[in-house]
Amino acid sequence: MKSFRFNNLADVKAFRISADSSNYFAILFDKPSDGIENIFVVEIFNVGGATPPNEHATAHEFFYVLHGEGVARCNDDELEIRKGDSLLLHPGNDHAIRNTGNSKLYTLTVMTPNEGFSELIRRGDPVTLDAEDIRVLTGA
Repeated sequence: MKSFRFNNLADVKAFRISADSSNYFAILFDKPSDGIENIFVVEIFNVGGATPPNEHATAHEFFYVLHGEGVARCNDDELEIRKGDSLLLHPGNDHAIRNTGNSKLYTLTVMTPNEGFSELIRRGDPVTLDAEDIRVLTGA
């Protein structure tokens, strides 16, 4: 039985789901790497970037804003989000996150259960975290 797994930002794999995606994901922990039924990522939204509207049949999705600001939409409700805010979306709700700031938006995103999210991300295009990503995520 595993007791824990440690991650260093230098070891994290990042992916963009598709070439036209305006956000990308640094996978921290997921089923392929850890055998768990949820996924933990840092989701990074370019300026003006957004998730496509989506919903999850059984999964709860959690966002904690690490840096930046944006708007979260759930069904017909919108609210502004910024560093230090957290948001929990329940299954079956149409939602999207949009970066409205003048810098990248970074969220710790957790989906429980995974509901195929890890596999979707890992099928995407690998990306390299840039100097800004490293600076924000390490607090340098």
